[in-house]
Amino acid sequence: MSGEVVKSFLTPTAGPYGLTFDGKYLWHTAPAAARIYQLDLDGTIIKSFATPGLKPRGLAFDGKHLWCAEWAADRIYQLDLDGTVIKFFASPAGSPRGLTFDGKYLWLALGTAERIYQLDLDGTVIKFFTSPGVTPTGITFDGKYLWHADSVADRIYQLDRDGTVISSFASPAGTPRGLAFDGKYLWHADAAANRIYQIAR
Repeated sequence: MSGEVVKSFLTPTAGPYGLTFDGKYLWHTAPAAARIYQLDLDGTIIKSFATPGLKPRGLAFDGKHLWCAEWAADRIYQLDLDGTVIKFFASPAGSPRGLTFDGKYLWLALGTAERIYQLDLDGTVIKFFTSPGVTPTGITFDGKYLWHADSVADRIYQLDRDGTVISSFASPAGTPRGLAFDGKYLWHADAAANRIYQIAR
């Protein structure tokens, strides 16, 4: 059933945000610590490193590199897996939050604009649409659909790539943020519970 919790574990620090999956491990941002953590699927820390800015939000993995949405600097950074910055560009509007990669493009959830943007890897806007809730946070892609978390509505939405809502369900706790997809399940970081949940889509 959509939204059913398979398992969960505590995050390394309070206030978890971004989340992505690299085919084997989860990667997770914690703005309070200004760090990115590599975690196994039981929550054990493999390694961590400092983020290029003080307020990391969304994370994406493109098959080789990480991408990090940085709220304080209004930038999107491309990083290697040890945290070295490869390049960066300005976000199209303020408060970049959720971030994902669809195999060709980045998708970025922006809080102040209440929009979801499709970007090329140099930051050029391909298109955008209004998010279904007023506080878009996490976003991920499952190969066909986008999945999007809104921390005020406390819901996770399934969207097509034009922004049409296919379905939605309540998040397992009070403040949904990061989202990732592992090929079968969604993973969701919740700031109220300080937990990462594996959930059915």
